[in-house]
Amino acid sequence: MFLGLRIIALIAGIIGAAPLAGAPDPFLWLENVNGTRALAWVKAENAKTLAVLQHDPHFAPFKATALALNQSQTRIPTPDMIGGRVYNFWQDAAHVRGIWRATTITGYAQHAPPWKTVLDLDGLAAAEHKNWVWQGADCDSPGGTRCLISLSEGGEDASTVREFDLKSGTFVTGGFALPRAKQSVAWLDDDKLLVARPWEPSDVTASGYPYIVKTLERGRPLADAVELTRGTTTDVEMQPEELHDGQGHRVLAIRRGVSFFESATSLLTPSGLRRLNLPLKSNLRALVAGRLLISLAQPWRIGNRTIASGDLVSVDLAAAMADPAHLEPSIVYAPGPRESLDDVGRTRNRLIVTSAENVRGRVAVYTPVASGGWSKRALAIPDYSTVQLESANDRGSTAYIAVTSFLTPTTLLQLDTSTATARVAKARPALFDAAHDVVEQDEARSKDGTRIPYFIVRPKHLAYDGNAPVILNAYGGFGVSETPFYSGIIGRLWLTRGGVFVLANIRGGGEFGPAWHDAGLKTHRQRIYDDFAAVARDLIARKITRPQRLGIMGGSNGGLLMGVEFTQHPELYHAVDIEVPLLDMLRYERIAAGASWAGEYGSVSIPRERAFLASISPYHNLKAGVRYPEPLIWTTTKDDRVGPQHARKFAAKLAAMHIPYLFYEVTEGGHGAGANAKETSLTTALEFTYLTRRLMDRR
Repeated sequence: MFLGLRIIALIAGIIGAAPLAGAPDPFLWLENVNGTRALAWVKAENAKTLAVLQHDPHFAPFKATALALNQSQTRIPTPDMIGGRVYNFWQDAAHVRGIWRATTITGYAQHAPPWKTVLDLDGLAAAEHKNWVWQGADCDSPGGTRCLISLSEGGEDASTVREFDLKSGTFVTGGFALPRAKQSVAWLDDDKLLVARPWEPSDVTASGYPYIVKTLERGRPLADAVELTRGTTTDVEMQPEELHDGQGHRVLAIRRGVSFFESATSLLTPSGLRRLNLPLKSNLRALVAGRLLISLAQPWRIGNRTIASGDLVSVDLAAAMADPAHLEPSIVYAPGPRESLDDVGRTRNRLIVTSAENVRGRVAVYTPVASGGWSKRALAIPDYSTVQLESANDRGSTAYIAVTSFLTPTTLLQLDTSTATARVAKARPALFDAAHDVVEQDEARSKDGTRIPYFIVRPKHLAYDGNAPVILNAYGGFGVSETPFYSGIIGRLWLTRGGVFVLANIRGGGEFGPAWHDAGLKTHRQRIYDDFAAVARDLIARKITRPQRLGIMGGSNGGLLMGVEFTQHPELYHAVDIEVPLLDMLRYERIAAGASWAGEYGSVSIPRERAFLASISPYHNLKAGVRYPEPLIWTTTKDDRVGPQHARKFAAKLAAMHIPYLFYEVTEGGHGAGANAKETSLTTALEFTYLTRRLMDRR
């Protein structure tokens, strides 16, 4: 729910609200996302930034390269297994908004798969005069022929949901159609849905999510939906979920998010909703052979047993339905001190688990055994790689695993879970010449002595004279792990031009399990910022770079990280790329759906937490007389997740203080760089033009 995070802007609670404390905020008017004055300011700021960056000689070739890479036919079509067939959503020069298409497993294995277009989003948008952006399809109807397709206008998280028939390839006449909202939907049966949405405009939590779940029957208006359960406005959200396996077991669950990281989960049983006796920091992950898979983010004490935080366990579904208060879990995966659980998937009768060991990808297939336990077979994976579970066939034994690293193009493996063997299904050709580069994993010591690993991608024959242009990237929040990835953009626009790329695994992420995340929660968050600065200093101490050649970039929560580093350590960096950020940490709970993140950042309503937020809030810690590096700050108007308000106000305050900056606001795209390849390519070109000007062109 953050990069993963689904967030809504409660405009009525934002516009005209009084400051929380201290002097009035002179830039509060910029929080009116679509206000005439605010949009005029954005237009003027965009023009100033474009006048600088678009006229730089690097911009045009950077944009052309980014667009060619983003629309390249050599991209691996990401597989999505639905009903034993392979589906894929694809965008290119001829399909700007994209097409949803399908083929067979055998057809997908061909060099040029025989795709059949299922839905043409460009055609639909033209016919309906909408800027539709694909948000996915839920095809878990019991009959297996109907899907719920989610479409967004311009890329925002709010969506419309419409029923689609896979056999006819058309939207169902008179079928389910849910108007635009922040909503969650699950198939109850072929003719009923469980829906969480704002049934009335006020039916949202303080975070902007729905808290009332109702049953909606086919052919009935929303007004006739029957309430199943409700939470409270102080919750984060209520969300229905559906799980099924290859043996015909199926279960409906309701997750009540009491905080961002805590959920009370109930199963829909013949006798009604019944609460599972699980720790609040736990999540249902899959259903395999009648066993519920549950991941833990806190210890689980059961009688005299304590199951560790970070473990993956299973419980018998039939027993859980009969007596959800007394569960008997079996441990499936228990990570070591430098390991963490990543993803969980299932085929017809087996479980797939991806994990990381010292931030290096691992994958294993688990088979249920009669005792209630599991047998394990691991696959060999190249070192310094990331493993991503793309899709699995719940009607067979096939799954697809993507393996990627910084210098090796992504390879898609077709995994046969019945034998735990894999073969190459697709391999992307090299997008840049990596022969002269090498990847290392090093460590820095943070302020409190903690070892902070980081990956460095550098020329093999790097001269350790402190002159290498370096981009340092990190995220540091919400338990999100930062792992190696292959990027033609970074390769072509940075590495092949002599640049160095560094990815830091700072605390707040999930690289070493829940404890690594918890170490940076709320008032402990300064550790995260100290970790990042420690990596920067280590790069300087090793004479890889120096402050005049060191740039940093990060988005969303990583954008907050950039803002904090900008204000706390302006002497360390010469370029700061701040992407779709949070920056006003004293009002973040009132902007978009920031209230949902109080479990991560703390709340201004708690004096101790407010004092800490005030101490790190970039917007409030800008100081006159300090020599700051000129930052690039960019956001999107359609971001209904973090919201553009933070970036706007930060830039306006810099202007008032006569501190140089560049600001750009994309008009579409939601919580990202644009709604399509053309828009994202422009944003990419702006970023790398800025970084080149600051770090490479100035010697």
